[in-house]
Amino acid sequence: MKKLRYSIDIKAPKQKVWNSMLDNEMYKKWVNAAWPESYYEGEWKEGGSLRFIGADGSGTKGTLVKLTPNEYLSIKHTAVLEKGGREDTTSESAKSWIGTIEQYIFTEKDGVTTLTVDIETSPDWERMFNEGWPIALQSLKGLSEK
Repeated sequence: MKKLRYSIDIKAPKQKVWNSMLDNEMYKKWVNAAWPESYYEGEWKEGGSLRFIGADGSGTKGTLVKLTPNEYLSIKHTAVLEKGGREDTTSESAKSWIGTIEQYIFTEKDGVTTLTVDIETSPDWERMFNEGWPIALQSLKGLSEK
């Protein structure tokens, strides 16, 4: 597995950044800057299941392992979603994704929130993350600072 880290400073309280990141409609806005027509289904609650879906209906499924409101959340990916939503846990592509972890850490100092995204993933997904996360985080920053 490869460890990737992305971080951005946002001039807003961490509660506002948290809400901007996780609210369903706001999520669509900031994530679409990097991954057009993407959205999620599910609830942001510990132990809950989330489906992250792209424009063509494919995506990933994960379990929210840990959630501390306004401070931290961790997602463990459990399946790849094929077009149409069928869960794939057996293909080589799925096996390279299953078990990967995403962590989001929110820290605030003097009205500035630092959002750090740590991703442990297969090298197969590194390029997509390196291209997309900086764009997505800039979009989240713009929405949160309004």
